[in-house]
Amino acid sequence: MRREGYEFAVSKAEVLYHQDELGHKTEPMELAYVDVPDEFSGSVIEKLSQRKGSLLNMGSISGGYTRLEFDIPSRGLIGYRNEFMTDTKGNGIINTIFNGYAPYKGDIQYRKQGSLIAFEAGESVTYGLFSAQDRGMLFIGPGERVYSGMVIGQSAKPEDIELNVCKRKHLTNTRSSSADEALTLTPPRILSLEQALEFIDTDELLEITPKSLRIRKKILDPTLRKRSQRK
Repeated sequence: MRREGYEFAVSKAEVLYHQDELGHKTEPMELAYVDVPDEFSGSVIEKLSQRKGSLLNMGSISGGYTRLEFDIPSRGLIGYRNEFMTDTKGNGIINTIFNGYAPYKGDIQYRKQGSLIAFEAGESVTYGLFSAQDRGMLFIGPGERVYSGMVIGQSAKPEDIELNVCKRKHLTNTRSSSADEALTLTPPRILSLEQALEFIDTDELLEITPKSLRIRKKILDPTLRKRSQRK
């Protein structure tokens, strides 16, 4: 679709819920068979448990690998594969199969970090980005167009942080000793399409155009966004 010139916005993948005979909410489940090197099994068990997975079986197999069997909600696997490959240094194998519907397992926190959000529209500048990079990891560099509600990085804290990356340094008639010192920016993290789809949270969208990928909040206005969060 991008090659054909389409522009569209994509939300985080969602599963289809059902209701049982008593009206209780049910969700699709999957059996996940995971083969990982022994030293990474603890990390995988912790991550899948956080995603509401239940460990059914665990045993050693040849080659210094451990086989884990999980019963896990389908939504718990959304956005996990890249994280899984990172945690196992590319040596893990995961296979899943649909395992019917079961009672809703509760909310899942997909990310421990919040987002860095542009506060106003304009063009990002080095001075504004230099101040912003202390708050987390940036996805953009200087000279890029931004707008209010656009996600420009990942926060180092659990909550979202609004920043003005268009802020310029005020000019003065006097020159300080550090006036001519160059501001050094950490290279931004450029997300691929797959990485961006896995990164976005449930209140965010990925804007896809033939030339760019942009992450934004579903509600751009900061006042309306805070009001919606309170509700």
